[in-house]
Amino acid sequence: MTSSGMNMMSRIVFYEDRNFQGRSYECMSDCPDMSSYLSRCHSCRVERGCFMVYDRTNYMGNQYFMRRGEYADYMSMMGMSDGIRSCRMIPMYRGSYRMRIYERENFGGQMYEMTDDCDSIMDRYRMSNCMSCNVMDGHWLMYEQPHYRGRMMYMRPGEYRSFSNMGWSGMRWMSMRRITDSYY
Repeated sequence: MTSSGMNMMSRIVFYEDRNFQGRSYECMSDCPDMSSYLSRCHSCRVERGCFMVYDRTNYMGNQYFMRRGEYADYMSMMGMSDGIRSCRMIPMYRGSYRMRIYERENFGGQMYEMTDDCDSIMDRYRMSNCMSCNVMDGHWLMYEQPHYRGRMMYMRPGEYRSFSNMGWSGMRWMSMRRITDSYY
């Protein structure tokens, strides 16, 4: 099956109440504003694929990676107070992975090219901060703390010249992980 065929099968179901109760909304692609479908969201079930969910509309705010599984009360598990307001489907990708990270905004300062996961940019590269990047291949998760902990940000192919202009002012991105087909 082609990767686009696999992406067509991605599916997440959101529920207003805990334990998959109440009204539900099924989503198989990106949704920038879920408020017209559900008044609140306290549980979800990822039936196929992977998604990023956001606590603000238009893919803004805190982000959470959701892979196949059941999340009966993810609101308290992840510390989300306002609930999910938007979601983005992460397409399955089976190619090579390549991302350049930069110490400063606008691709300035030290630069390192990554092709695999990095649990600590400080330990591997002696780099204390990452403020811009260029994702050439693959889909990645960036974490604010080493060893894939803390808040996260989904990075798809493209140029990201300034994380602070994206609403992440003062954040430090200290570890990066590829989103591979093992998550699907």
